[in-house]
Amino acid sequence: MALRSSIALGAALAVVVCLLAVPKAEAQPGRMYNTAKQKLMNGEQVVGGTVSTSDPNIYCAMANAGFDFLWIEMQHSPLTYSEVARMIWACKDAPAIPVIRVPDATEGDIQKATDIGALGIIVPMVATVEEAEAAVRYAKYPPEGRRSRGGGQHGALWGQDYRETANDNILLIVMIESPDGIEIADQIAAVPGIDVVFAASGDIGSFTGYAQDDPQYQVLIDKIRNDTLDAGKKLGGPFGWRDREGFSFFQASGEAGLIRAGAGALLQR
Repeated sequence: MALRSSIALGAALAVVVCLLAVPKAEAQPGRMYNTAKQKLMNGEQVVGGTVSTSDPNIYCAMANAGFDFLWIEMQHSPLTYSEVARMIWACKDAPAIPVIRVPDATEGDIQKATDIGALGIIVPMVATVEEAEAAVRYAKYPPEGRRSRGGGQHGALWGQDYRETANDNILLIVMIESPDGIEIADQIAAVPGIDVVFAASGDIGSFTGYAQDDPQYQVLIDKIRNDTLDAGKKLGGPFGWRDREGFSFFQASGEAGLIRAGAGALLQR
């Protein structure tokens, strides 16, 4: 009996040793699933269609239309995070990467946006270095930031190693829209963790009073461009500026404009 017990105990210990010897699954170093960010880092241009409505069918049509990313508009629309979470999940395998323009660089907004699966955060109205630093702090996990490790659908969307790979995959875009932001564009662009500086064409004109064909307006755009590129960051603007030197990240039309354009093109055949 004692011999039998010893044999059983030895077998059990052998199993435990074998299990302990099996290497744990580890995150793939450098795994990049944000295809829009990868293209930018490779020196290519990326284009995103704008989505302001909550219909998952419209979102899926846009996400599969050929855009590199979708600019999900939460600053100038009534979209809620629950609605956007359902939209992203409805087309979780679509090639267009979900990017959310949050209302502000608050911890709550950026936390919710990343938890529901956004791989890009667009922060509007950045006019101070502190606002740009806040965007990085809330979007990145420690040690680069202070993002909380909470729940959400991000793991189901992007993999069980999301915590280990998210910092490399999150794309951070700050928008410069006012004279205050333009004045310190070099300092904003130099903030570590910022990937793209976006020259907000409409609001720059609105805040300064310059029409876009005014030479003084172009001086301001040139300053943003030069400061951004000198800092080694990517430069963004409206799709209409796609042929301008230095620009590589573009916001294209929204669903309403694209429906109008598509209907018009169809009727003119």
